[in-house]
Amino acid sequence: MPQSKNKAVKEAKPLSRIQEANRKAILDAAVDVFAVSGFRGATIDEIASRAGMSKPNLLYYFKSKQQIYQQVLEQTLEDWLAPFAAIDPEGDPIEELRRYITAKLEMSAKRPEASKLFANEIIHGAPVIGTFLQTTLKDLVDEKTKVIRHWVGQGKLAPIDPYHLIFLIWATTQHYADFDVQIRAVAGTQAGRPGFAEQAAQAVLSIILNGIRPR
Repeated sequence: MPQSKNKAVKEAKPLSRIQEANRKAILDAAVDVFAVSGFRGATIDEIASRAGMSKPNLLYYFKSKQQIYQQVLEQTLEDWLAPFAAIDPEGDPIEELRRYITAKLEMSAKRPEASKLFANEIIHGAPVIGTFLQTTLKDLVDEKTKVIRHWVGQGKLAPIDPYHLIFLIWATTQHYADFDVQIRAVAGTQAGRPGFAEQAAQAVLSIILNGIRPR
């Protein structure tokens, strides 16, 4: 008896450890290249070279520059949204927002190239992730604004607009990655000293959290 079409379709084989490592190397290299050159300026050859492999080897894992770019953006958004999605409606508002802001600051410090890549995508009109922003991101933001409004209604936070609070957190935490050159120009040698990132995090947390505490 012939197999059904569904059974005849072969499932994709899971990647080996080496294949997983190669994919990660490509995506890590692509973040750096796209952050500096943008999508148009970046080349497959440059990404392959930075990843330490040949162009044909890279194309075994990703068929096009567009596919690599989209994968990098999706991974960046997935990482960024995880701590945002984890905000617990039943938790203490100040502590929940403290954890989220701290996580965003740490991501900006550890992966500034990813933040710059995302900023470039937005500046150019979000041609790749526009639909994601209007659907998945908007739905999650709407969900969290309801949580913040509920906290305000309970008197646990000052009367603030949830959307503008979220925009403020995004802008402030990503500023340290996206405008690193400006920060170093203004702060001088202080910006390169040990402890500067921790000092910045403490200042940001103090300013934002003290501003939203109930009066």
